[in-house]
Amino acid sequence: MSKILYVVTGADHWTLADGSAHPTGFWAEEAVAPYEAFKDAGHEVVVATPGGVVPTLDRGSLAPEFNGGQEGADRVEAGLAAFTELQHPVKLSEVDLDDFAAVFYPGGHGPMEDLSVSVESGDLLTRALDSGKPLGVVCHAPAALLAATRADGGNSFAGYRVTAFTNAEEAQAGFADRAKWLLQDRLVAAGVDFQEGEPWAPHVVVDRNLVTGQNPASAAPLAAELLRKLG
Repeated sequence: MSKILYVVTGADHWTLADGSAHPTGFWAEEAVAPYEAFKDAGHEVVVATPGGVVPTLDRGSLAPEFNGGQEGADRVEAGLAAFTELQHPVKLSEVDLDDFAAVFYPGGHGPMEDLSVSVESGDLLTRALDSGKPLGVVCHAPAALLAATRADGGNSFAGYRVTAFTNAEEAQAGFADRAKWLLQDRLVAAGVDFQEGEPWAPHVVVDRNLVTGQNPASAAPLAAELLRKLG
C-alpha cells in the first residue's frame, strides 16, 4: 500500500471580475471518484490544504444535472461522507513529499482563487514533477501550475502537454465573461502545450509523469492512469 497526497483548495469563494465573491470550493466528483479508485486499490490518502483548513465543498457540484441525475448525485454525496480524510487535512507547508508515492489535485473553482498564487503549492508541484512520481491534476486544479516556477522565472510545466477546463467549457458554464482571467489562456501564456478535447467529454493527457484531466468527467479515467503508473 502506498500513500497518495491529495492537495485540495482551501478557498470557499472565487473572486470575479466585478469584485463579487462566487461561493465555491472543491468539486465533489473530482474528489470522490479518484478517492474511491485509490482506496479500492489499497492505497492510503492524505489530504493537505493551505493552512490545514478543512476544505469547502462547492455545493453546486452535488446538483443532479452535474451527476447524471439524482441517483448519481446521491452516490457522489455518499462517497463524500465516506471520504473522512477531508475533515482532517494537514498543512500543505508541512508536507514531506518523500512520504508519498503520488500526488493528486482535484478541481472546482477554488484553485483559481488560492492555489493559482500559492508559492508552497507551486514548490510542491515542481518537486513532484522533478521527482518522477505520478502527478495528477484535473479540471480547474491546473490553475495551481501557474504558481510553479523555476529559479529563472520560467514555469516548471512549460513545454509539457497539459489539459484543463477549457475556455469553451467556462463559457458554457456561464463564467467566461465574468472571470478575471481564463485558465486555458493563462496556461498557454505560461508556455504549456494545451490539449483541448470536446467540451464535457472525458479527456486525459499524459506527458511523462504528469497526468491532467480536462473536466469532472475526466477525474475517474485520470485516477485509473495514475494507478497504472503506480503499478
